[in-house]
Amino acid sequence: MSRANSSGEMIPRAAAASFSRRSLFALAAAGVAARAGDAAAAPTGQLTYGVHVSLAPGWFDPGEAAGIITPYMLLYGLHDALVKAMPDNKEAPSLAEYYTASEDGLVHDFVLRPARFHNGDPVTSDDVKFSFERYRGASQSLLKQRVAAVETPDPQHIRYRLKEPWPDFLTFYAGVSGAAWVVPRKYLSQVGDEGFKKAPIGAGPYRFVSFTPGVELVLEAFDGYWRQTPKVKRLVMKVIPDEATRLAALKRGEIDIAFSIRGELAGELEQTPGLSIKPVVIQGVFCVYFVDQWDPKSPWHDVRVRRAANLAIDCQTINDALTRGYSHVTGNPFVPDMFEFYWQPPKPVYDPAQAKQLLAAAGYANGFDAGFYNCDSSYSNIAEAVVNNWGEVGIRIKLRPMERAAFIKSFAEKQYKNVIQAGPAAFGNAATRLETHAVTGGTFTYGSYPDLDELFRKQAGELDYKRREAILHEMQKIVHERAIYAPIWQLAFLNGIGPRVAQSSFGRIPGFPYTAPFDELALKSG
Repeated sequence: MSRANSSGEMIPRAAAASFSRRSLFALAAAGVAARAGDAAAAPTGQLTYGVHVSLAPGWFDPGEAAGIITPYMLLYGLHDALVKAMPDNKEAPSLAEYYTASEDGLVHDFVLRPARFHNGDPVTSDDVKFSFERYRGASQSLLKQRVAAVETPDPQHIRYRLKEPWPDFLTFYAGVSGAAWVVPRKYLSQVGDEGFKKAPIGAGPYRFVSFTPGVELVLEAFDGYWRQTPKVKRLVMKVIPDEATRLAALKRGEIDIAFSIRGELAGELEQTPGLSIKPVVIQGVFCVYFVDQWDPKSPWHDVRVRRAANLAIDCQTINDALTRGYSHVTGNPFVPDMFEFYWQPPKPVYDPAQAKQLLAAAGYANGFDAGFYNCDSSYSNIAEAVVNNWGEVGIRIKLRPMERAAFIKSFAEKQYKNVIQAGPAAFGNAATRLETHAVTGGTFTYGSYPDLDELFRKQAGELDYKRREAILHEMQKIVHERAIYAPIWQLAFLNGIGPRVAQSSFGRIPGFPYTAPFDELALKSG
């Protein structure tokens, strides 16, 4: 059995190679213990954000985490998890002070550190079990199918028993899903799910103050946070969907941080004295999903048409125009290059002439009407560029943008047809992305292929790292060869920072687009 504790000791390390990465807990926990022991000054000041999307009340509840990264913009502030991605460790011990995995991989134990919710109630194993059992977000079926039992031997100890060894248990439990994020059972049982969204209580560094839909969210520092007392007293997240308006507010000093400033506005930001641009290459990978490819009557059913659509997208020019060349054009449609088990495909080629040849060979020499291009409205500028590229080769399609929360809901409920612009950015590894986007039953999977499903089943129980890596590489290769998706880029999220900010926390957690850890945010003195 392997064990990591807050003093950095391993007692002793697991023999199985697939569980040896748990030794990382020791390094992260030692640093956390040291920081938590430091004396902290009282939080002061207010930091104001200009947020690029409308904030949805469902994002206040980790139990509804939908397999996208956006809710974690708020979850890292309001809540805490047993284990979560942090600056030095993608699986850092948080509410869990100790973690053990048995030699056979069937038993996973967590021992809680002393911590409290914002209302003063202690965080207990009962809350952890409750949070897991009520979880209904991304990958909940897979998690609950594989967990045989959840036990609470005492208030500080939670145990998960699996039906069979699963190398990715922690990755799914504490990465791709929100199941490891803990909510207070007693309070939630009193107010109900809807009441919780109106007044959430968590165990994170900031407590909820108020929320005005479409206007702003206000948070205040929680001085009882176990890691350290936050430095900034008050956070205000103002909803400013228009990019030019966000930049103008930053210039006037009305906000301190502006999310997502792109294209010519990013150039303007770089040239403005006192302001700075912070590009963060994130784990969000943009792609186009041909959801009609399983319909024999659709042009997208023909792989030549899908390959033509790939060739018609000028990814690098779009990158240069919108993200000033900071994004990575990798050719992998949904797995970022910093993820475990990433496979590097051939780099995308822009060849509209060959695209037209493929369309003609498929019987569409004059092009075709492709229906609707469904997308998140906050990234409709990417969609517009793709739609224009396709139009040049005869693929005629209408843009249909939607506000993010509604878009994701419809995407997950399989309501779309034709084409979807996806931007998966959740934590995890190549296996979690494949499960969500390419395997039958995945949150955002509209169809699959039997060999992909079989390979996914095979890798899930493979404890030999190299053999498992080979299987996951083969799966990504199949996705590429069949042109199930058209890759665009791995996004560089460009943000504006005002002169009052000493520490924005952008880029502290590798691949994470937003500001975290929240307790490290700082304003300049004076």
